[in-house]
Amino acid sequence: MIRKDFCLFLLGLCGAAALRADHLTRLSVATWAQQAQAKLDLSGYTPYRYFTLMGPDRAVVDLRGTRAGPGLQVPRVRGWLQDVRMGLQPNGALRLVFTTRSAAALHFSWQRLAAGQRLIVRLSAVGAPIQPANQAIATLRGRDIIITVDPGHGGIDPGTIGIDGIEEKNITLAIGRRLARLIDAQRGMLATMTRDADVYVPLRERMHIAERDHANLFVSIHVNDCSDPHIKGAEVYILSLHGASNEAARLVAERENAADRFGGMNLRGTSNTLASVLVGLSQAATISRSMVAARSVLSALERAPYVPVWTHSVLQAPFVVLKSPTIPSMLIETDFMSDPSQALKLTQPWFQQSIAEAIFRGILAYFRAHPPAGTLFAAQRAARLHQMVASNAG
Repeated sequence: MIRKDFCLFLLGLCGAAALRADHLTRLSVATWAQQAQAKLDLSGYTPYRYFTLMGPDRAVVDLRGTRAGPGLQVPRVRGWLQDVRMGLQPNGALRLVFTTRSAAALHFSWQRLAAGQRLIVRLSAVGAPIQPANQAIATLRGRDIIITVDPGHGGIDPGTIGIDGIEEKNITLAIGRRLARLIDAQRGMLATMTRDADVYVPLRERMHIAERDHANLFVSIHVNDCSDPHIKGAEVYILSLHGASNEAARLVAERENAADRFGGMNLRGTSNTLASVLVGLSQAATISRSMVAARSVLSALERAPYVPVWTHSVLQAPFVVLKSPTIPSMLIETDFMSDPSQALKLTQPWFQQSIAEAIFRGILAYFRAHPPAGTLFAAQRAARLHQMVASNAG
C-alpha cells in the first residue's frame, strides 16, 4: 500500500521542451550500509516524480516522456538495496523501482555531463543510526573524477584478428563497457567513452574527446599481437617523448598508429606538429603523472587472479592517442590475440570482467593516493588525514 506520507515531486519544463522524448542512456547503482546511490544519465533535463510503497519497501521514480536507450542494462545489486527494476508505463513514463530492506528516504540532484544531464538519486534508510567513522566522509561534497575509457579500433577497423575470426574491436568494447560500469558504480567517479558501439573513431579524435570531457585520466584498451603464439599477458604503456622504450614497443606503436589508414586519412602529425604537442613542461608533467597511474594499474593487474602479465614494467611508446599535453594517459594491451587459448578466453565474460576489475582497482588506488583538487576523493582524503591527526593527538 502507499504510505500516508506519500511524496510527489515534479519538475516542469516549458513549451515544446516538455514534449520531447528523452533517453536514459546509462544506469549505475552503488549500495553500502543502509544507503544507495543511482546515477541516471539522461539526454537532457527530465521531469520526474517519486513515491514510496510498503510490503515490500520500494521507492519508485517515474521519468516522464523517457525511453530506455539502446542496449541499456539494469545492474544487479545486493545488500540493503535488494533489487532494481525498470519498465515503460502506459502514460509514456519510464519507471524505476528500487526495492530496499527498510523504508527509504530519497534525495535528488542534477549534474551536468558533456552530452546531457545526470540525475543522482540518493536513498537512505529512514531513521538509520549514524555511523561516525563513515558519516563525515559520506556527507562530503566534491566533483566527480572523470575517466575516459577508449575501446580500441571499431567499425571498419577490426584491429587484430585471432583464431576463429575473433576481432580485437569487439573484445576492447566489451572490456571497455565493463570498466565504465565499474567506474560509474564508484561514488565520486564518472566514466565517459570514446565509443560505445561498433563505430570507427579517428585516433586524434579519441584524445580530443577526453579533452572535451575534461577527463582526469585517459585509458585506452587494446589486445596485442605477436609472431610467437606462446606469448601471453598484459602490458601497460604510456607516451614516450623520445621514441619507444625498446624495439618491441616501437613495433606495437606502429601497428596501433597504422589504424588511422582505415579511416581514409593519415593523422600522424608532422615533426613540427608533434613537437608542438610533446615539448614543454606541461607535457613532461603529464607523462610523469601517467607513469604513476600506469604503475598502479600494472600492480593491480599483477595481483589479479586469472589475469597474466607479460611485461612487469611500464613501457613507453609514441601512441597517437596518448599525446594529450594535459591529461594523464595510458594504453593497456590486455593480452595477446596471437595465443589461440588467450584469444578464446578474451571472448569469455568472466575473463573480460577480471581484466576490467583489475584495471579499475589500479585506477581507484591511484586516485585515492593522488586525488585531483576539488573532487570528492580529495575531500575524503583530507577528512581521513584530519581523523588520523585528531586520533594521534588524542
